[in-house]
Amino acid sequence: MPTANTKIGICGASGRMGRALIHAVVAREDVKLTAAIEREGNTLIGADAGEMAALPHMDISINSSLASQIDLVDVVIDFTTPAATIANVALCRQEGKGIVIGTTGLSEEQKHFLIEASHDIPIVYSGNFSVGVNVSLKLLELAAKAFGDTVDVDVLEAHHRYKVDAPSGTALMMGEAVASALGRDLKQVACFARSGHTGVRDRETIGFQTIRGGDIVGDHTVYFMGEGERVEIRHVATSRMNFANGAVRAAAWIGTKSAGLYDMRDVLGLK
Repeated sequence: MPTANTKIGICGASGRMGRALIHAVVAREDVKLTAAIEREGNTLIGADAGEMAALPHMDISINSSLASQIDLVDVVIDFTTPAATIANVALCRQEGKGIVIGTTGLSEEQKHFLIEASHDIPIVYSGNFSVGVNVSLKLLELAAKAFGDTVDVDVLEAHHRYKVDAPSGTALMMGEAVASALGRDLKQVACFARSGHTGVRDRETIGFQTIRGGDIVGDHTVYFMGEGERVEIRHVATSRMNFANGAVRAAAWIGTKSAGLYDMRDVLGLK
């Protein structure tokens, strides 16, 4: 039987993803939850992490300070906010701890900070930790290379009404996968809005459409639209456990890696 040899701390432990992450850690035998962190002022500070996640008592109290718990962990999993994530990366860098980041909406400056920090510690940063999404990214690269400049490409994504950033990190990953395969710079060709008299579409552009509502976990479709045919590559998430299981898998994987910036495709061996 494998032993629990990777000690994990979860930031954002009481959120929907945080609770799913706790379940995902408990389900594996090669990792162990040793710290659960929430923002200062959260009403669940001091509660038992297991009971908070509707699991048996774990004797791990939710704490408001990662710094006070950092010696208890090997790897931190962070699904919080951009500012909190950057602070946690700085602490992990200082203390020599690996970190798995699922926070979306990071600025270019914040992403550059991750690159700098990865010179000293291992970091897995991904807009989506679902195995299915990362397999879809590989399929998108293959489709884009096969179609070349003969099709128009749009990305449609839908999420629950509480998601605060748009387009989603996954949608941007999908757009980047297509753009990279076609030799384009997504920053130059992304089209985030169409309104009024737009004129004939520029085939170089990659469009993004966003839907927000209800309790949609995550729905992404990439359209390759040509003359006489259309190919759609779609991924639908029905449970956050897909993301949580992938993130914990990444945490177990990164525990054996040297400093560097990795993504989920590295974890899955898809590169």
